[in-house]
Amino acid sequence: MSDRTDSHLGSPLSRARRGMTGLSDNIRDRWADASKWQRWLVYAVLLALAIVAPSPAIGSFMSPYTDWASLLFNPIGTYILLAIGLNIVVGHAGLLDLGYVAFFAIGAYTLAYLGIKHGFTFWPTLILGMVLASVSGVILGAPTLRLRGDYLAIVTLGFGEIVRITATNTNAIGGARGLTPVPHPPGLFGVEFTLDPLPYYYLVLAMIVLAIVFSLRLERSRVGRAWTAIREDEDAAELMGVPTFKFKLLAFAIGAMVGGLAGVVWSGKVIFIAPTNFPFILSATILAAVLLGGAGNMPGIIVGAFLIAWLPERFRGFAEYRILVFGAALVIMMALRPQGLIPSRRRSAEMAEGGAHSPMGAEVADPSSAPVEVPK
Repeated sequence: MSDRTDSHLGSPLSRARRGMTGLSDNIRDRWADASKWQRWLVYAVLLALAIVAPSPAIGSFMSPYTDWASLLFNPIGTYILLAIGLNIVVGHAGLLDLGYVAFFAIGAYTLAYLGIKHGFTFWPTLILGMVLASVSGVILGAPTLRLRGDYLAIVTLGFGEIVRITATNTNAIGGARGLTPVPHPPGLFGVEFTLDPLPYYYLVLAMIVLAIVFSLRLERSRVGRAWTAIREDEDAAELMGVPTFKFKLLAFAIGAMVGGLAGVVWSGKVIFIAPTNFPFILSATILAAVLLGGAGNMPGIIVGAFLIAWLPERFRGFAEYRILVFGAALVIMMALRPQGLIPSRRRSAEMAEGGAHSPMGAEVADPSSAPVEVPK
């Protein structure tokens, strides 16, 4: 009776999952067979859509309860930029980082402290924030990247909390009171950066495009192939001559650099920052965006970050129930698409197999292959 019930309940779920997988595979196959000019045409159309996205006509539907231009900059643009950086660590190298918000905070505090205390302007501080965040990634990774799985996750979570608590207890950078006024970026091409969110949206859009190009170039390089080998089987990669520790450290440093970039751009708009702006839940949210969209696949993580940032605001009219609805939608999507909305071809194939690897490099057991103990 129980078996028949489970089969009956599972069949609609299985059919829905197969339908979504088939649609995703068809789109991915068409894209793989597309010519170069067709791909560039799609890129141009997507960029044009991003440029006209702040239009009030689009905003009236997409965000009836919130200013659409402000929402496009933060959280949508900020989340997408953070997800691109975290995807390098989680999606490419297979390392679980639960303290990614620390690098976001380091970038934000770099601009706030140097701008307020020492009069640094935005653009030099942007470079310094990226460098300091990258160095912090090396400092975190050097003693900890020999750990794996849950142990690495716990250490990175602790690092994120250490950064937040240090900011809270350090009066030189404002302590619990925070820092204000964080300097705006100077005018660029005749555009002034004040409180208007539109110039900041185009600034973060430009940073997202640069981060996408940089990440894709890395993915297709020798470095990207080394990360893939480490994610699939670190021991086998080490035996084949891949210096795994060096490449994992590089992944942490580059991911941290993108996080620092997002922090500097974000803090230049908000004017005031405090330790409460950098809670652990932000790291968990960006990680959820990467996994929801499809770890390791650039279109997937962009879609995942967009949905994670946009859906709660779109359904703000549901008041306190909107988070419940949002959580239910995430659970349903994870049941239907455990590999993500738009997974990479490799990730989709791995999840279809019984003993696949997770995006964080841990084994995912196939429930159907588990041994059944027969009582004597």
